[in-house]
Amino acid sequence: MARPTRFQYPGAVYHLMARGDGGKAIFETDEDRVVFVARLGDVCTSHGWRVHAWVLMGNHFHLLLETPQPNLVAGMKWFLGTFSQGWNRARKRHGHVFQGRYKSVPVNSSESDPYYFRIVADYIHLNPARAGLAGGGRGALAAYRWSSLAGYSSGKPPEWQELERVLGAFELARDGRGRRAYVAWLEARAANTGGAIDAASTAALKRGWYLGEEKFRDRLLAMVDRARGVKPGGASRRGGVLREHGERDAERLVVEGSAKLGLPADRKELAKIKKGDGRKAMLAAVIRRHTGASTEWIAKRLAMGTPGSVSRLTGVVRRSTEKTKECEKLGRMLMRGGD
Repeated sequence: MARPTRFQYPGAVYHLMARGDGGKAIFETDEDRVVFVARLGDVCTSHGWRVHAWVLMGNHFHLLLETPQPNLVAGMKWFLGTFSQGWNRARKRHGHVFQGRYKSVPVNSSESDPYYFRIVADYIHLNPARAGLAGGGRGALAAYRWSSLAGYSSGKPPEWQELERVLGAFELARDGRGRRAYVAWLEARAANTGGAIDAASTAALKRGWYLGEEKFRDRLLAMVDRARGVKPGGASRRGGVLREHGERDAERLVVEGSAKLGLPADRKELAKIKKGDGRKAMLAAVIRRHTGASTEWIAKRLAMGTPGSVSRLTGVVRRSTEKTKECEKLGRMLMRGGD
C-alpha cells in the first residue's frame, strides 16, 4: 500500500499520535516517560518545534505540535528512532516499539479560525479523564503528571512548551487568570462528563487526514500540486492523496476490526475464509462508512472477490436493522481506538 503523503510547510501545526507495536505499552515505567519527555525537549530544541499540548498514555501519545520550519519528517525520525533504540537497549531486545508510521494530521490553526486548534487541545488534555486516570473522583486532571495541563496549572511548563497560543484560541487572557480559567473549565468537564468530547468534535477528529474546513484541505492539496509541478487543481494527484490517506485509515480498521471479529488480519489467511463471510461484510461496511477507501481496495484487502461483491454484501448489512446496529457498534469501538 502507498505510504501516505506527509505535509510539511513553514508554520504547520499537527495533531501527532503513535501507538505501541501491536497495541502494547510504550510507557511501562515512569523512567520511560521521563526519557520520552527529555527526547521531546531535545528535538524541540534542535528543530525549533513548539509544543502546545501533549499527553502520554500507556500505549500511545498525542502532541499538538507546531513546526516553524518544514522539518517534521527529519525531526520525527530522530525523535522516535532515538527513543526506540534506548527503549530496546534497556530491555535487551530488538524490534519495533511503535506500530507502523506515526499519524500526523495537519490542523487549521489560523488565529482567525481557531476552532480546530481548540478541538485538538481539548481532546489531548481530557484524554486521562476519558481513560479513567484523572479528573473528578480520581483527583485533579491537572495533577496527572504526564500531560501539558500540569504546565498550564503551574505556569511553569518545560521550555519547549508554549501556553499562549492555546489560551488565545479560547479567547482567554494570556496570563495567570487565563491559565486558571482554562484549567478550571477542563476540570469541570472531567468531573461532570468524564472528559467526553461532543459529537461534532469527535466527527471532525475522525474525519481523516486533515482537520479543518474544505478550503484548508484545498490549500494542502495545492501544496502537493506545486511540489510535483502539477497544474493547480490537478484532479489525478489530488485523488491520489485522498486515496492514500483513506487506505491508511482503512488498514488500521482492518487490523483492529479483525481482532474484534475473530478474523485473521493477514490477507492470505483472509483468502481462506469464504468471500461472503458475514464478519467480512460487517468490517467492509465499517470501512466504507468511515474511510475513503475504494471498493476495489476493500475487495482485495479482505479477499471478498470483486468490488461488486463488496457493494452487494455491504448492502445486505445496511438493509438489516439488526446488522446495522452491530455495524454501528463496531464502528464506534474502532473509531474510539485513537484515544
